[in-house]
Amino acid sequence: MLAVFINVFAVVLGSGVGLLLGRKPSEKLKSLVMVSAGLVTLLIGMQMAWKDQRILYLVLSVLVGGLIGSALDIEGKILRIGDRLQRLVPFETGGKDFAQGFLTSSVLFCVGAMSILGSFQAGAEGKMDIILVKSVMDGFMAFLLTGALGLGVGFSALSILVYQGSLTLLAVWVKPWVDLHPLVLAEVSGIGGIMVMMISLNLLELKKIPTGNFLPGLVLAVLFVLADPWLAPLTGSP
Repeated sequence: MLAVFINVFAVVLGSGVGLLLGRKPSEKLKSLVMVSAGLVTLLIGMQMAWKDQRILYLVLSVLVGGLIGSALDIEGKILRIGDRLQRLVPFETGGKDFAQGFLTSSVLFCVGAMSILGSFQAGAEGKMDIILVKSVMDGFMAFLLTGALGLGVGFSALSILVYQGSLTLLAVWVKPWVDLHPLVLAEVSGIGGIMVMMISLNLLELKKIPTGNFLPGLVLAVLFVLADPWLAPLTGSP
C-alpha cells in the first residue's frame, strides 16, 4: 500500500501548492490555468487512446457505456458526493467548483491503465516504478487543476485511496487474470483516453460533456476483451 499512499500524498501536495499559490485567482489567471490544464490533459488523453487495439470495442464501450451511465445518472451521483464532502469542510471552498473539481480529478487520476497496472505491480511484485511516475504526473495535474477548480481536486485523493488501494490489495488474485489478458490494458487505456479527452474539452470550455456517465465503458471494455477469442474472428482482428 506504500505506493498508493505516495500517489495520494502527491495529489494532496500538488493540490495544496496550487491552492496556496492560486488563492482567489483573477479571472484572467484562472482562464490561463484552465487552458493549460486542458491542453496537457488533451495530450495525455490522445497518448492513452492511441494504445487501443480494437476500435470496435472502443466504439461500443463509449456508446453503450454512455447510455448506461446516463440512465444511472452516474455523473450526478458523483457530483452529489462532492457536494457532501464540501459540507464537511469548515470554510468556504468556492461553491459549485468543489464538486466539479472532485469529479474531474477523480476520473482523470483513476481511469488510466497506469492505475491498474501500477497497483497490480505494487501489490503482486512489490515494485513501485509505474505508481511513482503516475504520482509525479498526478501531482502536476493536481497543481494545475486546483488553480482552476479549487479544493475539490485535493479530495480526489480519497478516490485514489479507495480505487487503487482496492486493486493493490486484490493484486494476488488479479495477477494471473491480467497475465492471461494483456489486451485488457490496451482497451482500458483506449476508453480511458477518450474520457480524459472529454475532460480536456470541458476544461477548455469547448463542449460540456458528462464524463462520469461514461465510466461503465471501462467495465464493458474488459468484458469485450474476455469475449475476444470469440469476437476477434468476426471483426477480422488478429
